[in-house]
Amino acid sequence: MKKLLTMMALAGTAVTANTAVHAEEVSPHSFSSNVGLFSSYVFRGIDYTDEDVALQGGFDYAHASGWYAGVWASTLEEGLNVGNSIEVDFYGGYYHQFTEDFAVDVGLLQFYYPDREKYNGEDFDTTEAYVAATWKWFTAKYSRTLTDWGGVNNKSAGIDGYANGDTKGTQYYELNFNYGLPMGINFTAHIGRLDVENYSDFDYTDYLIGVSKDLTLAGSEGWTVGVNYTDTNADKDWWLGVDGDNRGDSQFIGYISRSF
Repeated sequence: MKKLLTMMALAGTAVTANTAVHAEEVSPHSFSSNVGLFSSYVFRGIDYTDEDVALQGGFDYAHASGWYAGVWASTLEEGLNVGNSIEVDFYGGYYHQFTEDFAVDVGLLQFYYPDREKYNGEDFDTTEAYVAATWKWFTAKYSRTLTDWGGVNNKSAGIDGYANGDTKGTQYYELNFNYGLPMGINFTAHIGRLDVENYSDFDYTDYLIGVSKDLTLAGSEGWTVGVNYTDTNADKDWWLGVDGDNRGDSQFIGYISRSF
């Protein structure tokens, strides 16, 4: 009996130890980071670096329950961004995988400009809420501003003579397609539509197609190289670049990035 009790105690200890090790190995928390060099920073079809190189990177946290948060930043061309040289995006939300093919994502996104340069006295910062649904290779996403879009409102726009109200409730609709091709090549396609509240002259549709490939360089994993082609029907009069060009014109963007 004593021997049996001893064996049971040892077994219980082993189970407890094994459970502790397993719990230590499988953490509900995950962290990742990324950094990349891009030939230009183009967001929703609009150029924010005047076709100059952009350095970008970020950090992400995710919990097994589905909650996540992150921060991402990019260099900017000051003349295109009312004097701001850096954009920092803070975001957080909840992601849930209902089935192998279907998932939903909801969250908030804050565009922040540390230089604190304003558009005609109004904050350039913008806050968006978003909801997205993914089915297999397709993701449909809807974003809506909770603040004025880029500081545009009666006060700031009135200086330029076209005040129509504020821009809270500006919307962006998008449909994305991601598919794995042979030889480890990833294909991406995108179409989006910006509807600026009370200022329809800023409205446009943008398109993107791209290919990328994950690589191992010098024995290190996590590298990605790719190229995107983007274009819009943005009105040049409302999306004027520093050299008089259209910020929504078509262009190719090459990049190399690494995830950790």
